[in-house]
Amino acid sequence: MTDIGLWGVPLAILGGAIRVSTPFIFVSIGECLTERSGRINLGLEGTLVFGAMSGYAVAYHTGSAWAGTLAAAVCGLLFGLLHGWICKFPKVNDIAIGIALMIFGSGLAFFFGKPYVQPVAPDLPSIPLGFWSDIPQVQAALNVNVLFLVGIALAFLAAWVLKNTRVGLTIRVAGDSADAARALGINVNRVRLWSTAVGGALAGVGGAYLSLFYPGSWNEGISSGQGLMAVALVIFARWNPVHCLYASLLFGGAGALGPALQSVGVTQGYYLFYAAPYVLTLGLLIAISSRSRAMVSAPGELSITK
Repeated sequence: MTDIGLWGVPLAILGGAIRVSTPFIFVSIGECLTERSGRINLGLEGTLVFGAMSGYAVAYHTGSAWAGTLAAAVCGLLFGLLHGWICKFPKVNDIAIGIALMIFGSGLAFFFGKPYVQPVAPDLPSIPLGFWSDIPQVQAALNVNVLFLVGIALAFLAAWVLKNTRVGLTIRVAGDSADAARALGINVNRVRLWSTAVGGALAGVGGAYLSLFYPGSWNEGISSGQGLMAVALVIFARWNPVHCLYASLLFGGAGALGPALQSVGVTQGYYLFYAAPYVLTLGLLIAISSRSRAMVSAPGELSITK
């Protein structure tokens, strides 16, 4: 392998940011759409884990990673529909329901996923964007999964839909003022139901990425809290899908810091940097919770604003 010295650190962080950020992109964009409709879904961690398990199982049995990804999206959609249906009833707290579904989804995944810990399923394809270089580290850093490119396009598409279409206006009105939405003849519960369902489907795709590409296997600790971190990421991104993309890359780079240091021979203390995403999440939540910035741009109907 070519020795490129300290250049290996930024290359490793770049490659890690691309690989680690992809689940964050899908989950955060989905949660952004959900929250813009006026509902928060803390159950995305369970949806992510169940999506990873179901996607891996279907890919193993069918021999198609794309079939597994589709199955994960459908499972996430069903979890979102369940969350939205329960939350339409009076005096039901969506935060409490989200926590319950997070435990429920994780438990189901652990129960049904035990037979798939050892079997090997096919991987999702990737695009070798580093073909122009003879340096193995560059080739590895720029070996980009297709879902990462889909996530980039999805972020800009979601931002455009929210800003320029009737569907986006309907979602934003339902999230900002339920009374105003009802006055306009909008069925608020239906808008929030399908927004939550779409958010769940995207979280399922993020889970399929984890099990079918990076790290590319199914185990009970595959998520490491990414579903919950994505909720904090949406608040940091101020409920903007494009900003969710940028924040996801930031979180991905933080997650790649430990492996990057290890790749250049740092053998002492590098493991402390594996906690960087969690420290970053805590720091961002503290920073955005100041009196001058708290809940800026937040949809008025969110539970966390009342």
